[in-house]
Amino acid sequence: MQFTLVQRLLGLVVTMFSLTMLPPVVLSVIDGDATWLPFLRSFGILLVAGGVLWLPVRHVDRDLRLRDGFLMVALFWTVLAVAGALPFLLGDLPRIGFTDAVFESTAGITTTSASVITGLDSLPRAVLWYRQQEQWLGGIGVIVLAVAMFPVLGIGGMQLYKSDTPGSVKDEKLTPRIAQTARMLSGVYALLTVTCALAYAIAGMSAFDALSHAFSTVSTGGFSPYDEGLEHFNSVAIDMVAVVFMFFGGVNFALHFVVWRTKDAWSYFSDPQFRAYLFITLGMIALVSCVLFQTGTYASPGDALRYGAVTVVSMQSSTGFVAAPFAGWPSMLPALLMLLTFVGGCAGSTAGGMKVIRWMLVLKQAQRELLRLVHPSAALPVKFADKPVVGRVLAAVTGFFAMYLVLFGIMMLMMMATGVDQVSAWSAVAACINNAGPGLGQVADTYQHLPEAAKWVAIAAMLVGRLEVFTVAVLFTPAFWRH
Repeated sequence: MQFTLVQRLLGLVVTMFSLTMLPPVVLSVIDGDATWLPFLRSFGILLVAGGVLWLPVRHVDRDLRLRDGFLMVALFWTVLAVAGALPFLLGDLPRIGFTDAVFESTAGITTTSASVITGLDSLPRAVLWYRQQEQWLGGIGVIVLAVAMFPVLGIGGMQLYKSDTPGSVKDEKLTPRIAQTARMLSGVYALLTVTCALAYAIAGMSAFDALSHAFSTVSTGGFSPYDEGLEHFNSVAIDMVAVVFMFFGGVNFALHFVVWRTKDAWSYFSDPQFRAYLFITLGMIALVSCVLFQTGTYASPGDALRYGAVTVVSMQSSTGFVAAPFAGWPSMLPALLMLLTFVGGCAGSTAGGMKVIRWMLVLKQAQRELLRLVHPSAALPVKFADKPVVGRVLAAVTGFFAMYLVLFGIMMLMMMATGVDQVSAWSAVAACINNAGPGLGQVADTYQHLPEAAKWVAIAAMLVGRLEVFTVAVLFTPAFWRH
């Protein structure tokens, strides 16, 4: 293990992250309030901390090895989650403790819309901007890691990327260097954010609201400067903009890059994962909207379709925007929407969940096993995009599913042990490990009322879900630390 190299990279990350404290300072000065001081102090603390980490090992210049990469990725999210809590701890608005500050920061950096802060409408714009900004930066981190770093590490997400990437993307080969790939995909991410902000502005939002919501829409984060979220606007146009960009936030960003580069939108439909993602989304919208109308939850088919579409896309893409109180919807809808978060979006997107590609491969593998019962001697390869999927990828996907569900069960029991009821514990862990946010029961509106121990379980779930499970689990194996 090259600890000095990891220290150097972590010092650089913390130093760069300190710069994110400056935009809220500027906004606070413009607004003439006193909220600039906690952000300026946070900037100074993080700048010094990053320098202390980096300076002693600044001359270390070696290639990142596999084990170093696993440790670096895990530290990246964990350290930034804690570092991002500083402005909440040092400021009076909102006045929250250490656990709540780390919870809010973790939710932001992992693009989970779970929150412990209420009264957002009365908070200074600098604080609101910072929450939105954290999610946007977390979204960039997701893209860079999922598409650039995870392939190098060889974990489920990266092995999947090779089988998940459509032929047109492979042929383009994005760029030969990870840094260039990361820059290009970040450029696509920024372009999509600007387009989303313009669409929100045209739909009737102010400039601040448009950019704030664009940050959390494209990142599939779900934070809003208002307690009511999208309900605050009560606008069909705004809801439809959210649906479109939440959906595209859940699409493989490598695919976005190919479409942007080739100017051929048909490339989307040539990708089997995108087709499955679209099919699931449209099917769930139709089902949920029909149930909402037939049960009389909404009097008109238009309203049923509107709220059904926003909620389905929000939950499947793990954005977590709330345009209607779905926890009180009739029949099986609340449970169905929570289960939809386990599907998630496409691999290589900002969405959480298990990812559509994994579900496709697991179902194909299950279908093969059923056929083997009938034809034991037949050669039945699992294919994706008309190409056989290698056994290592299938094994990684199967292992991922097993570990994901085991960890989900363990964390749900841990949360119940703190006194949380079964429905709230189940939905809270599901919403956090899938990086979605809204749950049922006690966590339908806010996580503020959970016991402190339960909040730490939720924090762990958010990090485990964002780190694709394997990245965290491997750190707890003795073999990882052996020379």
